[in-house]
Formats: sequence, structure tokens, C-alpha cells
Amino acid sequence: MKIEGDIDYKKQIERKELELSALLEITQAINSNLPEDSLYKIFNFTLRSNLHIKKLALFVFDKVWSCKVSFGTVNNYQKTKLDDRVKMVKNIHRMTEFENCDFEEFDLVIPVAHKSDTLALVFVGGFENGNEDNLRFIQALSNIIVVAIENKKLARQQLEQEAFRKELEIASDVQRFLFPDKLPNTDRLKVEASYLPHDRVGGDYYDFIPINANQFLICVADVSGKGIPAALMMSNFQASLHTLLRQTPNLTEIIEALNYQVLDSAKGEKFITFFGAIYDLKLKTMVYVNAGHNPPVLCDHTGMRLLEDGCTVLGAMHPLPFINEGFVTDLESFTLFAYTDGLTETANESNQEFGLQSLMDYLKDNSHKDLQTIHNDIIINLDGFKGRNAYRDDITLLSCRVQ
Repeated sequence: MKIEGDIDYKKQIERKELELSALLEITQAINSNLPEDSLYKIFNFTLRSNLHIKKLALFVFDKVWSCKVSFGTVNNYQKTKLDDRVKMVKNIHRMTEFENCDFEEFDLVIPVAHKSDTLALVFVGGFENGNEDNLRFIQALSNIIVVAIENKKLARQQLEQEAFRKELEIASDVQRFLFPDKLPNTDRLKVEASYLPHDRVGGDYYDFIPINANQFLICVADVSGKGIPAALMMSNFQASLHTLLRQTPNLTEIIEALNYQVLDSAKGEKFITFFGAIYDLKLKTMVYVNAGHNPPVLCDHTGMRLLEDGCTVLGAMHPLPFINEGFVTDLESFTLFAYTDGLTETANESNQEFGLQSLMDYLKDNSHKDLQTIHNDIIINLDGFKGRNAYRDDITLLSCRVQ
């Protein structure tokens, strides 16, 4: 009996040494920053060789449950789907406790938890010496592996979020440089702009560009899509517009060139709506092109009108099927109000849009007010109209007054 006891004791010592060696190997592998697949292979080998487990399936939760390690099983658990109810498993259970279970060929299920979350489930069966020490070792080894992989995943997510944050900062800076630093505010000429981004980076653009002593261009544009690609695309568009305007004041030529540039850079996957108008202070005339944009409202001594002449959106086709320049004469004093579709398409809690008519109704009675008051009134009206609804899109307001 004494000899047999010594042998059992030596076996226990040897098993503990193997377990410690296995834990050390796992720890070194984690510290060496080995990839997840390598950690799972070490986990597989350690349990099969040290504990002689004949069946095992390790399921890990990463957005969905998936089988990361399996061996010795009759069924192919790589394709087995688990639902979120398995997160309720907090203790070791015998599989006989579950009825109509897909895991009947296993003996036990061992949960791996971190804080209050169940991160993984280890299904085991047919291993020798299935005592509590072996179960504790399986649970400890699984916990070390799964938590290490979870930490690697969190670290990777943090790196990705930091990279995305830097991209957003760059895109925000790019978009900020799109807008003019200063807008005119003289007795003769006033320009006011308001920009309400839906997100940190949007796709709206407005500008005021002096051409010479008598002429200036005022414009507003909106690119399909949002985020960093939209901001970068609009940055290219702005640079192209400024370059073209230095070469020619002909709006038709500028629109044709802009259309080609947008189509060439976006390959037809995005398009830009654009309204641009050149006003001549000396001749008192306005030439404009509306490229599929929401029609601005022009208020002058004749009343109110929508500026709709132009062409289709830019970047959809080349060449453009038509370009019709709008031309307004005898325009000595006026107020021009332009905007992007985020204004008129803002919806209330009944899913009704603010619409063009609401804007027209306001301007009919208030176009004489100073431009900043007009913008503030419209934004306040819009905020009250939408109620608890969120804004759907960026909103840009741009107004110009000559008197």
C-alpha cells in the first residue's frame, strides 16, 4: 500500500509539473504576442497531451459564437451555431442536465467568464481521471487563453479607433479649409453662412470667391454620401473650382470641367449637386447654373423666384446632356438664399418633411431682415419642427444681399 501510495503521489507531482509547464508555455506565448491561431493550437495540444482528453469543443464569443478548437468528436462543431442564451451558463454542468442538446456526446460544459461576462464555453468528454483538479486546470488554461485573446482584440480595436480618430481629425481639418475664412459684410454686399454638420465630417460646401473688382462667385454644393470620402472628394472639387475660375469666368466651361473631374475621380460611384452664380456689381446681372441642386430663392423688386436653370448632377455622366445658364438682369438690389437638402428634408415626428414651401412662406414675410437673423430664425423654426427627431443630414444655409 505504501509503494502504491508513493506511486500515486509521484504521478500527482508529475501531473502538477506538467500543468505548471503548460501554463508557463502559454504565458510565454502570450508575452511573445503570438497570433490567436497559435494560442489555440497550444491550447489544443496541451489538453490532449497532458490530460488525454478524447473530445473537446471550445466555443468563443466574438460578436457571434464560433467554434475555435475541436477534436475527437462525431459531429462537426465548426458549423454549429449557438445563440446568446448560452451566456446564462455560469457554472460547470454535466450534459445530462440538458435535454435535446446538440452536445450529448460530451460529458461536461465548462464556462470561461471574465467579470460578469461568459466569454467561452469548453465542452469536454472522455478524459481520464476526471476529478476536480483536472477540471480546474481546464478552466484555468481556458481562462488564460480566452482572456488573453479578448485583451488582444480590445487592444486591436483601440488601435483601429485611434487610427480612425486621426483620420477624422484630418478630414475635419480638410473640410474646415473648404470654407472661406471671411465673408463680406459691407453696406453694399453682405454674405452670411451657417453650417450644421450631421456628423463630425460631412459633404456640404459653400464659398464666396471674388473674381475681379466687379464680379464674384457664390456657390453651394452637396456630395452624395458622408464621412471621410465625401470630405476628401469635396476638397478636390473646391480646389478644381478655384483653379478653373482663375482661368475663365465662363460658367458653362467651368461646369463641364467640374463634371469631368468628379466623374473621373469618383468613377460614377458618387455625384455632386452644385449651384453657382456670378454676379456683376457694375452690370447688375447674375449668371447662374443649377446642377441638380435644391433651387435657391431669389428675392428682388419683382418678388420671389426659384433659380432652377442648369443641368443634371455632376459626376453622373459625360458629357452632360445639356447645360442651360440662367440669366437675371436689372438686379440692383436682391437677397439670395441658398441651402442644401438637409434643410428641406428634415422630418418631424410624423415623418413629414420641412419642405420648400415652409422656407418660401418664411422668406415671403422676412426676406427684409438682416441675414444673420434670417439664418437664426430658420434654424430655430427647423429645430421646433423636427421635435424629438434627429437631423438626417448636414445642413448648410448661404445667403447673399446686394443693396
